[in-house]
Amino acid sequence: MKKEDKAIIINHIAETIKSYGGFYLVETAGLNAEKTSELRRACFNADIKLMVVKNTLLHKALESLDGDFSELYPALKESTSLMCTNVGNAPAKLLKDFVKKGDTLPILKGAYVEETVYLGADQLDALASIKSKNELIADVMALLQSPMQNVMSALNAGSKLHSILEGVAESKN
Repeated sequence: MKKEDKAIIINHIAETIKSYGGFYLVETAGLNAEKTSELRRACFNADIKLMVVKNTLLHKALESLDGDFSELYPALKESTSLMCTNVGNAPAKLLKDFVKKGDTLPILKGAYVEETVYLGADQLDALASIKSKNELIADVMALLQSPMQNVMSALNAGSKLHSILEGVAESKN
């Protein structure tokens, strides 16, 4: 491959990583055609960009980006697939679904989510439990609504009590 072609690919990988909030490094070599298609389809449905990359080109792309990705460099061995996502826990949940089906592949090699590096397949549960931005917003909204709902319930109970007392007063007259 020519240097110019490599530079274009490195730039493309770097731009792809920059356009997403996080990424996962996954071992997918050894998947048969059916499982590969299933993985690609699941990634597409979950809005995850899946790319098979050369480790050296990915290494150079990561070096060209702002940030320190040096902890991920040891994971760049053998074949690597790059899963880019804007929802930090989506690829982890997808990978867990594959593992639940009894598949040994794909295997998590590493991830960069929420400005944190995760290394190894044992981090899959931790990554799956990370709440997405929308989930965090929903939690905050629920916390903010709870006191207001209590006040509204108290006001409704007070108006019901007032109606009952008025009814009792009218019945005595």
